[in-house]
Amino acid sequence: MIGSGTMGMPLHFGRMPRWFTENMGELTKAVIESVVQNYGKSELLTRMSDPSWFQALGSVAGMQYNSSGVTAAVLGSVRRKINPMANELGLYILGGKGKAAWRAPRQIEQVADKVGLDGDELVRACQLTRRVDQNLVQDGYNLYQSHVILSDEGEWTHIQQGLRTDTRRARRYHWHSPSVRSFVSDPHTGIVDDFCGDSILNLADARADSARNHIVEMTQDDPKAVIDAAREVTMGNYHEVREGDVDLRRLGAVLALSHGREIDNFEDLVMLKGVGPRTLKALALTSELIHGDASRFEDPARFSFAVGGKDGRPHPIDNKALKETINHLQESVEQSKLGYDDKSKALKRLHRATRHIEDTKAPEADLEALAKSEWEHAEKSGGMTFMGKVIPGVTKAIVNTQNALLYGKRDDDAS
Repeated sequence: MIGSGTMGMPLHFGRMPRWFTENMGELTKAVIESVVQNYGKSELLTRMSDPSWFQALGSVAGMQYNSSGVTAAVLGSVRRKINPMANELGLYILGGKGKAAWRAPRQIEQVADKVGLDGDELVRACQLTRRVDQNLVQDGYNLYQSHVILSDEGEWTHIQQGLRTDTRRARRYHWHSPSVRSFVSDPHTGIVDDFCGDSILNLADARADSARNHIVEMTQDDPKAVIDAAREVTMGNYHEVREGDVDLRRLGAVLALSHGREIDNFEDLVMLKGVGPRTLKALALTSELIHGDASRFEDPARFSFAVGGKDGRPHPIDNKALKETINHLQESVEQSKLGYDDKSKALKRLHRATRHIEDTKAPEADLEALAKSEWEHAEKSGGMTFMGKVIPGVTKAIVNTQNALLYGKRDDDAS
């Protein structure tokens, strides 16, 4: 088996308002159901094991795009929404944060008994991934989260997260069972963090054979073939979305489709005519999350422009666009269950239309102008942040202090 990768992020603290967690749960549930309907359970597990796709999922739902809180927030919301319908989807979200992380082995056994899987082997895999991330990858991060996404066919994705209080950084580790050939030779499909320092001893690296030979007994799994280089993704220590974080051409195509008349040029999208520009923008980015290929998620910050972010970055959440996007996705899922897939096809074609504009007109988004416009809209229409409704002149001033509060930097000198 090989791990899927890791994601390095600033360590953020705090609680989320209930209105936000409820909406995030509905949106992520609709995305997951759509992926399963269109591509199957295995493809969903593959995507959940991709650090960048996972971060993009959190961004679409309104989380701060680079936050360590994405892990617990997304998986907590998904667990509350997906587990009650596990018999229908064939997916189970197990484990959790803190003490809940240690419940994963027992929960795996219960699911295995229920659906007829080899519980002993699944529990062993769960325990080995934890040992590798805690003991073999000696990077100074202490694990405090362990989540298992298990299908009724025995395929799994394991997502763990560790923290370092001295650097105020978190690191998320992704594993995917079909990719793992050895637990001790380059097991991760990707690792993300440039802020790790020079003192990491990664005994799961294929080059560490001599050192690893002394602890092979702990894992009871022989080091085998050298595996493809792990994916490493890093999020910077700043709160704002910068041009270097976003593919401006791809975002520009979304804006051209949603704010212009481009949709009139695509007959397949007739079902989406009349949708407001901000909802259409959110639907276009969500459609890309569902139907895009893996190469399109290398800039998860771009997906934070779907409905905005709870921290006011890149702009406050547009609650109307968020709720309308949820409704469109839910209608698509429910109609597809009944055999009516017109809306589902329209959402899929929305991504194709965006790609067409991207390939033929190559517009580039102006991030500064876009953020300014969305902030003005939020102040007029009652946009939302974790503090509640936007107060003109006040909320933005507070948001602009985030870099100083979290990283000891002002917005104008953050790096």
